[in-house]
Amino acid sequence: MHELREGDGILRDGTRPREVICELARRFYALGWVSGTGGGISLKDGERILMAPSGVQKELLAPEDLFVLDAHGAILERPRDATLALSACAPLFLHAFHKRRAGAVLHSHSLSAVCATLLSDEPVFRATHLEMIKGVPGHGYHDALVVPILENTPNECDLADALAAAMDTHPATSAVLVRRHGVYVWGESWQKAKTTAECLDYVFAAAVELRKLGVDVARTPTG
Repeated sequence: MHELREGDGILRDGTRPREVICELARRFYALGWVSGTGGGISLKDGERILMAPSGVQKELLAPEDLFVLDAHGAILERPRDATLALSACAPLFLHAFHKRRAGAVLHSHSLSAVCATLLSDEPVFRATHLEMIKGVPGHGYHDALVVPILENTPNECDLADALAAAMDTHPATSAVLVRRHGVYVWGESWQKAKTTAECLDYVFAAAVELRKLGVDVARTPTG
């Protein structure tokens, strides 16, 4: 059990943010989203930002392994293990917190997300008329879901400017895909970010499977 430190908080839903991050990491590992130390999770605790470190086995993450940052990304508190490094996702997470006023940001290396980025050479993923699109904020069954796709870079932090630009270009999006890499998803709370991530992953998987049947989910069905 995590020993509470000074400043540790309890979210409005009654959960402890450090424990939420660790539990989400375990659940996402089971889904194959953060295997091989990949992926990342961060959430707001008042004015503080809690963030999982880089290069750790996410299913073994402990509350004392987390970094605590201020709103500008300065480190306020380091993990007890001094060898742990701040996530390379940090600059991208901060854009979601600042530009979208997110309460939580999730980064997944889901195979469905990676495959979805390869369905076309366009800089966006498109889908419509799939029930799970309704789980993405601001979208209904008949709406066109558009998720921008960034081209991958050797270093994850180099994606930050492109992600910020994609957020500006696509103000309705709750996610940004990275080709051959994965997806960043955010929400106003960890529950909404989790729900959005799960619904998007379903849509990505459906798009890949339906393409095998000759169905393009980007097109409005006829009849």
